[in-house]
Amino acid sequence: MILPILSYPDKRLRIVAENVKNVDDTIKKLVSDMFETMYDSNGIGLAATQVNHHIRVIVIDISQDKSQPLCLINPEIIEKSGEISLEEGCLSVPDYKHFINRNDHIKIQALNEKGKTFKIEANDLLSVCIQHEMDHLNGILFVDYLSRIKQQRLLKKIS
Repeated sequence: MILPILSYPDKRLRIVAENVKNVDDTIKKLVSDMFETMYDSNGIGLAATQVNHHIRVIVIDISQDKSQPLCLINPEIIEKSGEISLEEGCLSVPDYKHFINRNDHIKIQALNEKGKTFKIEANDLLSVCIQHEMDHLNGILFVDYLSRIKQQRLLKKIS
């Protein structure tokens, strides 16, 4: 099922997500719906916050052919290094992109959609995408990294 995506400046995007206590059928259905929503919107990442579920669930697929789905539940960054700046966009801030500085290399610990703990190392686009989506779980949007003037221009443009 395709879920509605909240759009900036919706205040619900600022809600800090809570940890998932149990990966049950409800969570598995949400993950499936989030992948369907992300693919339908031509995105490469989606946080549960963006679909008005305030729990720590992220889905990502940076592949061109949608063949590398990655689900991160309760993700935590356990290592980070380096710096990279890539142009980011966001399904909650349509038609706007900006270069944001992030860590180039991260190591994550999370649960998968079956509730099993795993670790993953990420570089480049995958690293940026994970950090972008994790920000959503903390009520942070990529536009928060912009100068006040750019934020005001964006708000004026979308109002």
